[in-house]
Amino acid sequence: MRKNQQLASDIVLAVLSGESLSDQFSPLWRAYPALGASDRGTIQDLSYGTLRRLGELQAYAAFMTRKPIADDRVKALLWVSLYQLLHTRNAPHAVVNEAVNAAQETGRPWAKPLVNALLRRFLREQTGLKSRISWTEEALYSYPSWWIERLKRDHPQDYAPILAEGNRHPPMTLRVNRRKQTQESYLEKLSELGMAATPVGEAGLVLGQPVPVERLPGFGEGWVSVQDYGAQLVPALLQPKDGMRICDACSAPGGKTAHLLETAAVHMTALDVSAQRLERVRGTLDRLGLDASLKAADAENISAWWDGEPYDSVLLDAPCSASGVVRRHPDSKWLRRDQDIAQYARHQHRLLDALWRVVKPCGKLLYVTCSLFKAENEDVIAPFCERTRDARLAPSAFPLDTAGRWMPSAHNDGFFYALLHKG
Repeated sequence: MRKNQQLASDIVLAVLSGESLSDQFSPLWRAYPALGASDRGTIQDLSYGTLRRLGELQAYAAFMTRKPIADDRVKALLWVSLYQLLHTRNAPHAVVNEAVNAAQETGRPWAKPLVNALLRRFLREQTGLKSRISWTEEALYSYPSWWIERLKRDHPQDYAPILAEGNRHPPMTLRVNRRKQTQESYLEKLSELGMAATPVGEAGLVLGQPVPVERLPGFGEGWVSVQDYGAQLVPALLQPKDGMRICDACSAPGGKTAHLLETAAVHMTALDVSAQRLERVRGTLDRLGLDASLKAADAENISAWWDGEPYDSVLLDAPCSASGVVRRHPDSKWLRRDQDIAQYARHQHRLLDALWRVVKPCGKLLYVTCSLFKAENEDVIAPFCERTRDARLAPSAFPLDTAGRWMPSAHNDGFFYALLHKG
């Protein structure tokens, strides 16, 4: 447990210094090849969980210390240990003992007695401490204050449940490749292996318990993919038909590209500004037995990639704050800044203006974000429709609300969809 606490603390510090959480694990596994699957899973859980609940953990730590802890590594170790005591089933005294030993190994003579005293006090006084802490909104919700204020303005009736949902563990949802399996047949295969699942939509299955993808029957053969249910609306809205030309303008990692190809035999162009990320799209398509024309290019610069023949449909899964999928990427709420949202919106405006030019008359453009901030959603689409005479916004479809939003829930992350018809 001690090594897991130490490594999770290092990851939390790396994220708070500006690094992406998802980039931390592969280098760590290479550096510590002896770590087994169980330890790797524990380190991931501690890292993700601590970042989800960081505001709360910082509040407890700050209340119990007379003056701020100057050493970042000791602070992070304390946060990770408090997360274990508050939100896991680890034996409390084992958590404390291992954290104390880990503190000793930091080389700070004062760290061991401090961590020991703070964690043992927490065990003795947990109930009383909860009532005595001055709960700021950042501590209460475990989000930065600017994020909370944006959601309050955008969703005054729903901001609290949205924030709470973003701190929960996300479900593991599958998308059945209907070229190889039916939803019903794959559900039977899961049942035979003792894996409970609930059907959602036309191709989705929400697992009762997450499992490594290697345990999923036929995963390597392309029978199924992992994709949140909220991201599975694209074919239902675009209605692809055999022979259509479709462009996925920001395609990596390839889930929506593949879903369209699973639904119909379309001629697909998959773009991404990053050649490295585009390799993930190729890997996804190869595993599923699908094919597309992959181009590493900036979608804004259409002269660099467009052959001049208009598309029946364009999918713009626009770069955004990812505020709707924060439970999967808890680092985003600590890495983003309020001013970043305006930068995303400017980029989204430019992408819409550029890609509208490649949509054929009577064609469609589907604008998608995994954001819940209006500045990236309604406030992008409404001005676009005002300045673009041949753009018509289609009515929202079930399960979207009237604005095109799909709020996060136990079964799905948060998304925004806007279907634009040309002409």
